[in-house]
Amino acid sequence: MQLDTEVEPPWPSGDWTGLAAHTAQAVAMIAPELGNPRLSTSLLFTSDAEVHALNREWRGRDKPTNVLSFPMLERDDLLALGADGPPELLGDIALAHETCAREAAEKGVPLADHAAHLIVHGLLHLAGHDHVESDTQAEAMERLEIAALEKLAIADPYGDRV
Repeated sequence: MQLDTEVEPPWPSGDWTGLAAHTAQAVAMIAPELGNPRLSTSLLFTSDAEVHALNREWRGRDKPTNVLSFPMLERDDLLALGADGPPELLGDIALAHETCAREAAEKGVPLADHAAHLIVHGLLHLAGHDHVESDTQAEAMERLEIAALEKLAIADPYGDRV
């Protein structure tokens, strides 16, 4: 997968593009459909204000959130996508700095680790995984997140919940 990453203020300086690429590789190890070389995803590290505007416009929710995912492919289409052919847009992800930083501080984890977790979460949403419909779905998605984060040497963010 090709990842087109843009980092905007107020994100601090750092290798956010490298973190995103490394995280995408880890996710592809546990969700091989995301390793398809034809896939392209945009990832925006931005502000709470920008994510709030996107959430209001596209989701009808008038508040910021930590991560938004906008899938462009249905899961069945993703799974059927061959390795040869033109590029395919998997979707877009946006991370809100202030919310991410606050959550990382509350959890006592580095911002980079929490951002990696949210990138994993966003990519899994783009691949058609969800956690809203049922506890079974939520637990399955959490197991995938934990497995991907383990590849990055990041501790289980859910503790003993799964």
